[in-house]
Amino acid sequence: MTKIELSKELKIRDTLALAFGCMIGWGWVVLVDEWILRSGTFGAVFGFVSAGIVLTIVGLLYAELAAAMPKAGGAQIYSMRAFGKNMAFICGWSLILCYISVTIFEAVALPQVAEYIVGDLKHIPLWSIAGNDVYLSSATVGAIGSAVIGYINIRGVKTSAVFQTSITAVILIAGILLMTGSVGFGVIQNAEPLFVGGVAGSVIAVMVMAPFMMGGFDVIPQAASEINLEPKKIGNLIVVAVIVGTIWYCCIILAVSLLFNNDELVASSLPAVDAAGKAWGDWGRQLLVLGGLAGILTSWNGFMVGGSRAIYALANAGLLPRFLSKIHPKYHTPYNAIIVIALIGCAAPFLGRQLLVWISNAGSLGFVIAYVMVALSFIQLRRKEPTMPRPFKTPGGMLTGILGLVGTVGLCILYLPGSPGALLWPHEWIIIICWYGLGVIYLFFTHHIKRNKPSNI
Repeated sequence: MTKIELSKELKIRDTLALAFGCMIGWGWVVLVDEWILRSGTFGAVFGFVSAGIVLTIVGLLYAELAAAMPKAGGAQIYSMRAFGKNMAFICGWSLILCYISVTIFEAVALPQVAEYIVGDLKHIPLWSIAGNDVYLSSATVGAIGSAVIGYINIRGVKTSAVFQTSITAVILIAGILLMTGSVGFGVIQNAEPLFVGGVAGSVIAVMVMAPFMMGGFDVIPQAASEINLEPKKIGNLIVVAVIVGTIWYCCIILAVSLLFNNDELVASSLPAVDAAGKAWGDWGRQLLVLGGLAGILTSWNGFMVGGSRAIYALANAGLLPRFLSKIHPKYHTPYNAIIVIALIGCAAPFLGRQLLVWISNAGSLGFVIAYVMVALSFIQLRRKEPTMPRPFKTPGGMLTGILGLVGTVGLCILYLPGSPGALLWPHEWIIIICWYGLGVIYLFFTHHIKRNKPSNI
């Protein structure tokens, strides 16, 4: 019987739309005021630029590894080759945490945006979790959204890519409208204060949020088995995606800062939407709402693609249950992995918004841990396999790998207690401890069962 494989259907446009749509998502609409108020205009911009520099270096490391090993799974595949199954599991487990956390975030965000279009969705109260009321009507909207995105993904990666490209175009139009509005109607004095609480603290406070906002470029190596391009071009696209994503966030911050002063930022629940309305009137506001909705759908879709491939890769390596590596006979997608993520997304809106914010913040650390593993894998494979075919070679070689390792470890430190970007204790740290604790327990029992399995001899 012929083994069913993932199909190569993604071209350059599909791949870029997949990554860019993941990277820009919904955060630029709903969180831009938090970045500006917390760090000031330049503090927020420099925070994203600083994170962008680190992530560009990481992207260069990814580029070499993805071009050399264009297989589904990305970072965990590189870790497997460099260090073996245990390190590959840690890397893949970290990526699964951050991918699932994003899909959870989007399932909760969808009803919030939908209210701007259809009106109040807070009907039929169910319960309250961590001080946040849960309503059947709004939670159902989020659950239906997860089911629909899951269905689109099961139907094939090309279906997902066509959906992604179409919706990304809406985001681009909305963002360009906001940026041009700031040029015509912005006031330079609104950008003050440029920094809040000192330059270093301002930059760090936003820098720590950037990996969660910009982590979507990792979708490219995750889906490498389905990209129908030369390996070298796959590497180039990773770097391009990181640079374009950084520029996007900086432009959005500057646009909103010029249109809104601090008092207006504090008063607005969706500052990017209201800033567009200030520049262009009600039609501008409505277009930004559609852009925000499009951002939810693109990041949701893209991270489901990436998350399902991360689960598939670990299962295919025997590090998760084998049924998660099954490929759909008609659509050539890892449908069981997709179903698992979709079901988690369906349940998420019923857990309350605050709990899910904690999960999303914890997921950001998962990205950075995976980036550390990529840097370590790059260095190890440069030493261990210097003759390995590398269609894309990272400029600077080993020095760039060391810089990537230092930068990503530095990002990890920003999540520790005492840093301006530290995860909250106890809630977010409990999530991290439970997630990695569960992974260690699973890995231990898997090894224990294999060691004690009777021999067939």
